[in-house]
Amino acid sequence: MRLRRRTIAVGSVVAILGAVGLTAATAQAEPTESAGQRLVVYYQTQYHGDAQEYVSPIPLADNGATDIMVAAIHLNDASSQNPVTLNDHAPEDPRYDRMWEELKTVQDKGKNVLGMVGGAAPGTFQRLDTDFDTYYPLLRDTIKKYGLDGVDLDVEEDMSLAGIERVIDALKADFGADFLITLAPVATALSGGGNISGFNYDDLYASRGEDIDWFNAQFYCGWGLLDDTGDYDAVIDHGVVPANKVVAGTITNPANCGSGYVELDTLKSTIGTLKQKYPDFGGIMGWEYFNSLPGDTAEPWLWAKEVSAALSA
Repeated sequence: MRLRRRTIAVGSVVAILGAVGLTAATAQAEPTESAGQRLVVYYQTQYHGDAQEYVSPIPLADNGATDIMVAAIHLNDASSQNPVTLNDHAPEDPRYDRMWEELKTVQDKGKNVLGMVGGAAPGTFQRLDTDFDTYYPLLRDTIKKYGLDGVDLDVEEDMSLAGIERVIDALKADFGADFLITLAPVATALSGGGNISGFNYDDLYASRGEDIDWFNAQFYCGWGLLDDTGDYDAVIDHGVVPANKVVAGTITNPANCGSGYVELDTLKSTIGTLKQKYPDFGGIMGWEYFNSLPGDTAEPWLWAKEVSAALSA
């Protein structure tokens, strides 16, 4: 299946994830904006390398990203020391103080900051499904505390349709119509194929499509590819989710997954064809920020700059 995806089980992330010390002043690029399409970038690696240098999200906001997904929020056993964690640590851990402040700066620049919930580490959605009254308030209070603009529900474990509907309903009731709700299915789940979320996405869209702002579809790790538009076409031809709600996701570095990396020039060509076929297509998503090529850990925002320019061309 996938070698590296969204998050590793709690307790192993810090040894793998890290950050390069990036500041807004480091990025000298002129900001660009896509022409209506979103540019979504996942930000899970806040500290990188042996020196545990910090990765700043501000250059993303200055180089075309429209939505930044801070990852990954986990709901752990309610009786544990940290029932809510961001990767390995409580969200209020001092290691995240600078990140939260800079994410407010990102919001001040007009960008959305969403919390990615779940991912490859199991448990979060099983708990929401089977003990909603205990675990949903933990999620709700975290969203409120950090002023998130929305959540990305990355369900990579079995969950019932009724369970995910209940989470969506509660989020809309608590945070209102402007609160963003996205999901991150593997791409084939939107074209009637393989799925790792338990529930059926066709059924979910039929019942809650109006409450879902878009899907960050994973066209990588064996679930699709963006070397051309074929796999995206399959989603649209399936006839359920419209193009304006399908953000096409790719990995930004081949190290981020076992398969699915698309060279930047090829990705730009695919973007151009997608724009011709679907002028309202949802945009592009990248997993993840800190080592994005061509800049890698030294200048990872270059990927966003290049993709944003292709979207706005």
